[in-house]
Amino acid sequence: MSTSPKIVISTLDADRLEALLESLPRGGFPGKADLESELARAEIVEPKDIPPTVVTMNSTVRFKVESSSEEFTLTLVYPKSMDASGTTISVLAPVGSALLGLSQGDQIEWPKPGGGLLRVCIEEITYQPERAGDFHR
Repeated sequence: MSTSPKIVISTLDADRLEALLESLPRGGFPGKADLESELARAEIVEPKDIPPTVVTMNSTVRFKVESSSEEFTLTLVYPKSMDASGTTISVLAPVGSALLGLSQGDQIEWPKPGGGLLRVCIEEITYQPERAGDFHR
Protein backbone atom coordinates (compact mmCIF):
# COMPACT_ATOMS: atom_id res chain seq x y z
CA MET A 1 0.00 0.00 0.00
CA SER A 2 1.52 3.29 -1.00
CA THR A 3 -0.82 5.43 1.09
CA SER A 4 -1.15 4.59 4.76
CA PRO A 5 -2.66 7.43 6.76
CA LYS A 6 -2.63 7.32 10.55
CA ILE A 7 -5.46 5.25 11.96
CA VAL A 8 -7.11 5.38 15.39
CA ILE A 9 -9.10 2.51 16.88
CA SER A 10 -10.86 2.25 20.24
CA THR A 11 -9.80 -0.35 22.78
CA LEU A 12 -13.29 -1.86 22.51
CA ASP A 13 -13.09 -2.22 18.72
CA ALA A 14 -9.50 -3.55 18.87
CA ASP A 15 -10.41 -6.24 21.42
CA ARG A 16 -13.50 -7.33 19.49
CA LEU A 17 -11.68 -7.38 16.15
CA GLU A 18 -8.78 -9.41 17.53
CA ALA A 19 -11.27 -11.94 18.94
CA LEU A 20 -13.06 -12.04 15.57
CA LEU A 21 -9.81 -12.63 13.67
CA GLU A 22 -8.79 -15.40 16.10
CA SER A 23 -12.15 -17.11 15.60
CA LEU A 24 -11.79 -17.32 11.82
CA PRO A 25 -10.43 -20.48 10.22
CA ARG A 26 -7.06 -20.28 8.50
CA GLY A 27 -7.66 -18.73 5.10
CA GLY A 28 -11.03 -17.60 6.46
CA PHE A 29 -11.04 -14.55 4.24
CA PRO A 30 -8.49 -13.13 1.76
CA GLY A 31 -7.90 -9.81 3.56
CA LYS A 32 -7.14 -11.24 7.01
CA ALA A 33 -3.42 -10.36 6.90
CA ASP A 34 -4.20 -6.82 5.70
CA LEU A 35 -6.66 -6.24 8.55
CA GLU A 36 -4.20 -7.69 11.07
CA SER A 37 -1.45 -5.34 9.86
CA GLU A 38 -3.83 -2.36 10.12
CA LEU A 39 -4.65 -3.29 13.71
CA ALA A 40 -0.95 -3.68 14.48
CA ARG A 41 -0.13 -0.15 13.27
CA ALA A 42 -3.20 1.54 14.77
CA GLU A 43 -3.12 4.01 17.62
CA ILE A 44 -5.39 2.38 20.22
CA VAL A 45 -7.27 4.78 22.51
CA GLU A 46 -10.13 4.60 25.00
CA PRO A 47 -13.56 4.99 23.36
CA LYS A 48 -14.08 8.38 25.07
CA ASP A 49 -10.84 9.62 23.46
CA ILE A 50 -11.76 8.76 19.85
CA PRO A 51 -11.78 11.92 17.70
CA PRO A 52 -15.28 12.68 16.33
CA THR A 53 -14.11 12.46 12.69
CA VAL A 54 -12.72 8.87 12.86
CA VAL A 55 -14.46 5.81 11.40
CA THR A 56 -15.14 3.33 14.21
CA MET A 57 -17.16 0.14 14.22
CA ASN A 58 -20.87 0.91 13.77
CA SER A 59 -20.07 4.32 12.26
CA THR A 60 -21.97 5.44 9.18
CA VAL A 61 -19.56 6.86 6.64
CA ARG A 62 -19.88 8.53 3.26
CA PHE A 63 -16.93 7.56 1.08
CA LYS A 64 -15.87 7.49 -2.54
CA VAL A 65 -14.13 4.72 -4.48
CA GLU A 66 -11.92 6.75 -6.80
CA SER A 67 -11.56 4.23 -9.63
CA SER A 68 -15.31 4.31 -10.27
CA SER A 69 -16.10 7.73 -8.74
CA GLU A 70 -18.97 5.96 -6.99
CA GLU A 71 -20.00 7.39 -3.64
CA PHE A 72 -21.48 5.24 -0.90
CA THR A 73 -22.96 5.81 2.56
CA LEU A 74 -22.64 2.62 4.60
CA THR A 75 -22.43 1.55 8.23
CA LEU A 76 -19.28 -0.40 9.13
CA VAL A 77 -20.36 -3.53 11.05
CA TYR A 78 -19.16 -6.86 12.36
CA PRO A 79 -20.13 -9.80 10.11
CA LYS A 80 -22.95 -10.89 12.46
CA SER A 81 -24.63 -7.49 11.97
CA MET A 82 -24.74 -7.63 8.18
CA ASP A 83 -28.21 -7.43 6.70
CA ALA A 84 -29.83 -7.40 3.29
CA SER A 85 -30.71 -3.70 3.40
CA GLY A 86 -27.63 -2.65 1.44
CA THR A 87 -26.77 -0.06 4.10
CA THR A 88 -24.05 -2.05 5.89
CA ILE A 89 -20.54 -3.18 5.04
CA SER A 90 -18.63 -5.85 6.94
CA VAL A 91 -15.25 -5.01 8.43
CA LEU A 92 -14.12 -8.22 6.72
CA ALA A 93 -14.92 -6.82 3.25
CA PRO A 94 -11.92 -5.18 1.55
CA VAL A 95 -13.46 -1.68 1.62
CA GLY A 96 -14.72 -2.26 5.17
CA SER A 97 -11.21 -3.08 6.39
CA ALA A 98 -9.88 -0.03 4.56
CA LEU A 99 -12.40 2.32 6.24
CA LEU A 100 -11.66 1.33 9.83
CA GLY A 101 -9.76 3.97 11.80
CA LEU A 102 -9.54 6.53 9.01
CA SER A 103 -10.43 10.17 9.51
CA GLN A 104 -12.63 12.41 7.40
CA GLY A 105 -10.59 13.54 4.38
CA ASP A 106 -8.19 10.56 4.47
CA GLN A 107 -7.46 8.38 1.45
CA ILE A 108 -6.05 4.88 1.42
CA GLU A 109 -5.15 2.31 -1.21
CA TRP A 110 -6.35 -1.18 -0.33
CA PRO A 111 -5.81 -4.55 -2.06
CA LYS A 112 -8.79 -5.97 -3.96
CA PRO A 113 -9.48 -9.69 -3.98
CA GLY A 114 -8.04 -11.06 -7.19
CA GLY A 115 -5.43 -8.28 -7.48
CA GLY A 116 -5.29 -4.57 -8.00
CA LEU A 117 -5.93 -1.71 -5.60
CA LEU A 118 -8.92 0.31 -4.48
CA ARG A 119 -8.40 3.96 -3.55
CA VAL A 120 -10.95 4.96 -0.95
CA CYS A 121 -11.54 8.56 0.19
CA ILE A 122 -13.49 9.37 3.37
CA GLU A 123 -15.93 12.18 2.62
CA GLU A 124 -17.88 12.39 5.90
CA ILE A 125 -18.68 10.43 9.05
CA THR A 126 -22.43 10.99 9.33
CA TYR A 127 -22.78 8.97 12.54
CA GLN A 128 -20.20 7.75 15.04
CA PRO A 129 -21.26 5.91 18.23
CA GLU A 130 -18.55 7.54 20.34
CA ARG A 131 -19.52 11.02 19.16
CA ALA A 132 -23.11 10.18 20.14
CA GLY A 133 -21.94 9.17 23.63
CA ASP A 134 -22.37 5.41 23.07
CA PHE A 135 -19.09 4.02 24.41
CA HIS A 136 -20.20 0.42 25.08
CA ARG A 137 -22.13 -0.63 21.97
